[in-house]
Amino acid sequence: MLMFKSNLKKNNITEMFYSSIINLPTPTNINFLWNYGSLLGLMLMIQILTGLFLSMHFCPSTMLAFESIIHITRDVNNGWVLRVTHANGASFFFMFVYIHIGKGIYFNSYQLKKTWASGIMIIFILMATAFLGYVLPWGQMSFWGATVITNLLSAIPYLGETLVFWMWGGFAVDNPTLNRFFTLHFILPFILLMMILIHLMFLHESGSSNPLGVNMNLDKIPFYPYFLIKDLMGYLIFMLSLFLLNLFYPYLLNDPDNFIPANPMNTPLHIQPEWYFLFAYSILRAIPNKLGGVIALVCSIAILSLMLMFQSAKFKSMVFYPMSQHIFWIWVNSSMLLTWLGMKPVESPYIMISQMLTILYFSSFLMLHPSQKMWDKMNS
Repeated sequence: MLMFKSNLKKNNITEMFYSSIINLPTPTNINFLWNYGSLLGLMLMIQILTGLFLSMHFCPSTMLAFESIIHITRDVNNGWVLRVTHANGASFFFMFVYIHIGKGIYFNSYQLKKTWASGIMIIFILMATAFLGYVLPWGQMSFWGATVITNLLSAIPYLGETLVFWMWGGFAVDNPTLNRFFTLHFILPFILLMMILIHLMFLHESGSSNPLGVNMNLDKIPFYPYFLIKDLMGYLIFMLSLFLLNLFYPYLLNDPDNFIPANPMNTPLHIQPEWYFLFAYSILRAIPNKLGGVIALVCSIAILSLMLMFQSAKFKSMVFYPMSQHIFWIWVNSSMLLTWLGMKPVESPYIMISQMLTILYFSSFLMLHPSQKMWDKMNS
């Protein structure tokens, strides 16, 4: 009886794998932009594995954290490969996430409500995980980045200061802070993995979108072997890019200040996060009011949930909406310029340009759906 039950479970798992991966009906016209979903899955696996091996040698102590990173790099066999792969992997992860979001907006994937909502939750967890991980090396930028970002909670009325002290585990960013950040950084990727499985479940429930946004039920082919080969090609290109970066320019994306041990008595001239947070950091600095800046920072990602309230357009792709395409590229360019401005000092004319681009960034989302509705009326 027990053997029968175990065989039944194995058969169910095999059937689920076969129907969801091997025999998944996939639109014939999807292009390379649909590769980034599977690339993100591969990237998460690389990050979890490299992080697991790094955690075996890392010491979450303010006295030893920086030295343990040096120990990993110099003394552990191939430790430098693990370290640079994990650090540069985070940059690739966010680059793929931003392309994946851009594809979702351009091809109106937000009309798949459950998939889009779970995706927004994934972005927030991913950003929290990346921030916590950036603090762990305990360099100058890690320490001061943690101090600045955690201090943002003090903007919350009444509870702000209490929340900051509770997060710090004391009256400053110190050993308890580093300990709890390490614990959370270790746990969150597994929560992220669970959320991604839910995300995939919702996607397979509704089926994948396609560039034309039309009903492709009559023109679908199995995922294997056609799209599996396409995904493997994407994996090879990505792995080649990652190896080239790791072997020739391993510290290209790292901040030079983070190679200096954390010193609470010496503030860096210009505190800035990693490049993938710079657009949100620019929005934060563009608002003169502290609470307003924090709200704008959260809304820079949370505004994606606004698209869940949009009614279904006539066509499920921006290919048919020239005005919406212009608005989309305005949003892309404003995001890139905000990223550039995040590296600049807080002075004129950068403040004014940041404020203008912040307005443009948020208004792009507000104009996107009305432009589609207007186009539908004009052509009806």
